[in-house]
Amino acid sequence: MEAFLYEALENGEVRCRLCRHRCTIAPGKRGICAVRENRDGVLHTLVYARAIARHIDPIEKKPLFHFLPGSRSYSIATVGCNFKCRFCQNSDIAQMPADHKGVVLGDLFPPDKVVAAALAEGCRSISYTYTEPTVFFEYAYDCAKLAKEKNLKNVFVTNGYESPEAIEMIAPFLDAANVDLKAFNEKFYSGMVGGKLAHVCDTLKRMVKKGIFVEVTTLLIPRANDDPKELAELACFIVRELGPQVPWHISAFHPAYKLLDRPRTPPTALFEARRIGRDAGLRYVYVGNIPGQGGENTHCHHCKALLIERSGFTVRQNRLKNGACPDCGTNAHGIWD
Repeated sequence: MEAFLYEALENGEVRCRLCRHRCTIAPGKRGICAVRENRDGVLHTLVYARAIARHIDPIEKKPLFHFLPGSRSYSIATVGCNFKCRFCQNSDIAQMPADHKGVVLGDLFPPDKVVAAALAEGCRSISYTYTEPTVFFEYAYDCAKLAKEKNLKNVFVTNGYESPEAIEMIAPFLDAANVDLKAFNEKFYSGMVGGKLAHVCDTLKRMVKKGIFVEVTTLLIPRANDDPKELAELACFIVRELGPQVPWHISAFHPAYKLLDRPRTPPTALFEARRIGRDAGLRYVYVGNIPGQGGENTHCHHCKALLIERSGFTVRQNRLKNGACPDCGTNAHGIWD
């Protein structure tokens, strides 16, 4: 299928305008994502409607804690990614084409079937997740349009490297996004990821401005992005540029893919990061990947009363009344019904 958002150049080359890399691709070659190919001056997506994964997940798994809590989300992905994270948690599918000489696998699963399956399973949303949804943008876009017609919500779980053009195009159909803000220094992004921090920060601001409901996630990696000063700067960015109401999820790292020389993140480091976020003014800071320690519960930012109790991805109780604290009446930021 012909891709969206590209332009023809001289000598048969094309420039992809889907993400911030803006790859210039020669005839017969692919972009950084390894799933968009220049065929005789026409850019093609190699993953349209080719689902490598489809599951029914709790929305909390994305993680989204302030968006339809306790609901289920129909989750789909194709292969490919426009980042090269050394610590990739889903490298078997995200890095498949890059690591296996361009191999693209996936079962035919067109948008109308995706929407029908989501409805049949009683899901309230479709999540484009597991790999970077930007690289299967055409597929996600067509699914999202159909989903809207059936009153289903749409969710991106993303690295935040969409181009401004892509954000503009998907915004009318995209209800929520969990955006990875992987660190708050350019050296980490260039060395560990293959991108630029500034572009991710810009995407976050654009999404919020467009009215897309945003939550932020940071995977805390020992000796890589866990410096307290850096975490404070990251939290202050969220407060200053996105708003103190935006939830921040701090997740525990485990060795994966090409980053096997680091230990798992200790719980003490996660809770210290949460303290830093709260001290910076964030109202909702969560600790992930260590269930049972209370880091996943939602409290009223005014009176501190328990609003939503969670264990892992399971909602144990939801005390919200019309989106507000039942004890003091303070509104909680979120999309609750």
